[in-house]
Amino acid sequence: MTVTTDAPGTLPTPADEARLWALIEAAWAELGAEPLALRQALIHRDPADDDDGDGPAYAIDAWLDAFLDRLGHLTAELTGQELTDLDRVVERKLHDIDREDIHEVSDGSDDGFLYARGFIVALGRAYYEAVRANPAMALPDADCEGMCYLFAHLHNDRFGSWPETGSGISRESFGNRAGWSA
Repeated sequence: MTVTTDAPGTLPTPADEARLWALIEAAWAELGAEPLALRQALIHRDPADDDDGDGPAYAIDAWLDAFLDRLGHLTAELTGQELTDLDRVVERKLHDIDREDIHEVSDGSDDGFLYARGFIVALGRAYYEAVRANPAMALPDADCEGMCYLFAHLHNDRFGSWPETGSGISRESFGNRAGWSA
């Protein structure tokens, strides 16, 4: 378990946040109507309805690799600083939903809960905000590991170094002390 301070450090700018969400939407849009419909179904579903693993709640899994690929292509021309800025936003978003009430629904070990939060971010702002407001909207055992460090890996691949976000927080599970009881 990574222990960090919850001091804000360098915060993402509203423009960087808007850019992240716009890039996520653009990547999904390139994949067509089916994943859009699946994402909308997740946002508007009744969390009390059980999904046996083959319904719309998990059908989006088949699209995650293509989504991450598209997101990587959309950022191919970004500078190191721009990738660092996007990584800082993802880091903050993952940190902010590192909460006990969301973990109770999504479950998972340290890594499993991180990947579940990656899934929440990958599905876009509407789903992210739905889960933040109502943790029951999270899915048990959902997973998008690739989203958690996508921009950091792209930065490393393109520029030969891991980005320094300067945030003073951790995206790792259980690092947001404010999200967990004693």
